Amino acid sequence: MSLAEIFAAGGFVMWPLLLFSMTALTLSTERLVFWLRLNRRQKRIVKGLLQTYRTHPQEIFPKLRKEIKLPIARIFLEALELEGASPNQFRLALESATQAEIPLLRRFNIIFQTIIAIAPLLGLLGTILGLIRAFSAIQIGEINENAQIVTGGISEALVSTAAGLVVAIVTLMLANVFRSFYRRQVALLQEYGGQLEILYEWHHKAKQEQQHQEDKAYARVG
Repeated sequence: MSLAEIFAAGGFVMWPLLLFSMTALTLSTERLVFWLRLNRRQKRIVKGLLQTYRTHPQEIFPKLRKEIKLPIARIFLEALELEGASPNQFRLALESATQAEIPLLRRFNIIFQTIIAIAPLLGLLGTILGLIRAFSAIQIGEINENAQIVTGGISEALVSTAAGLVVAIVTLMLANVFRSFYRRQVALLQEYGGQLEILYEWHHKAKQEQQHQEDKAYARVG
């Protein structure tokens, strides 16, 4: 059987399953491109940003704005723009900025879960409808005359079930891949955020010490 014949044999439930499969494929392509670009650039860029902040803190702002498309750059920029913050305040700002990026990292997750849940149910619906069609065609003494309808109903039941399972399984595999990327990214955000916190606290203490020395010198002059 050709794909068109298989599709036709599955009944009307094949249309929503086709829509689900196309949606899952389109969104998965977008997610794959997003994660590949992010993973390819992020480590190198973050290493440079942290090195810049360690030696020349003020020079990090134009670099962060240049890489504003990266979630980690937006997180760093939002936290560092909070001038005069204490280390605890800076940590809270960093955590808030990180939480704001979570929806982007989990984008389309609800759609994937919906497809995974509904696709098998559509297949089951096709199975029931196909069996109803097959049994309704079976009449005593007329089985031979209605054999084509019976086999068509059975084909609809089997094809729709298989199609629903295939769509759900493939979508589940892709969703799990993206979930692993998300978990890895959250761990990296925590790691990079911790490194920035250490540097911020170090600069904060250095500023306090410098201010203390200036106050002592001013007091002596006064």
